[in-house]
Amino acid sequence: MLSKRIIPCLDVRDGQLTKGVKFQGNIDLGDPVAVARRYYEEGADEIVFYDITASAEGRNVFLDVVERVAESIFIPFSVGGGIDSVAQMRAVLLAGAEKVSLNSAAVKRPELISEGAAAFGSQAIVLGMDARRAPVSPDRPSGYEIVVRGGRTPTGLDALAWAQKAEKLGAGEICLNAIDTDGTKDGYELTLTRMIAEAVSIPVIASGGAGEPRHIHEALTEGRASAALVASIVHFNEYSIPELKRYLAERGCPVRPAPAAKTL
Repeated sequence: MLSKRIIPCLDVRDGQLTKGVKFQGNIDLGDPVAVARRYYEEGADEIVFYDITASAEGRNVFLDVVERVAESIFIPFSVGGGIDSVAQMRAVLLAGAEKVSLNSAAVKRPELISEGAAAFGSQAIVLGMDARRAPVSPDRPSGYEIVVRGGRTPTGLDALAWAQKAEKLGAGEICLNAIDTDGTKDGYELTLTRMIAEAVSIPVIASGGAGEPRHIHEALTEGRASAALVASIVHFNEYSIPELKRYLAERGCPVRPAPAAKTL
């Protein structure tokens, strides 16, 4: 059985690590490079870096931060934020990332996914999905819709249909962020996560809502996710990555062990 992954998420604004609740009320938490290095040393399986205002501000991702983070860690590293062309994908990958995350731009122009997959391989293309609950309708039968531009703009697009379309276009992975639970620390949106994970054959990363180790276990088991994105739970030193991995391993969840020296 493939190991489940624990993936710290670094939301970056103006070069600083930041965290909010439901995409609002962000506070700055320091240097993302130093934080990424610490998570790498603790045994994180991957790192995700989002330039959270790039899309809304209509600019490119901060490549200097990408380069500095990539120089500091030796695990897979995914980058998202304002990426809307193959040329920008190439720039991010050349800066040191292994994967690019496409979100708002892919909703606007879905063929961007297939263009990226053709140029760099599906393994390098992650679909970032920001979804929230919405009234069930003929256009949104799943009861969840996609929002874009950092959660600011509803699209009316059905979340389940979009996930399935993205897979057909060549996305190699889906990072599913549930806005209704983002930053709340009340647990992941298990219904949405399981719905998407069971509907596609590519890995699904659960994102939004981890407040204690039990929530991560639920996302990886009940939610059928391949990985769990974590932010507040580790950013505010409530739990370390080794502690999270020990909890999962003790309950039979396959994880890559954290370095022994970092579990003390």
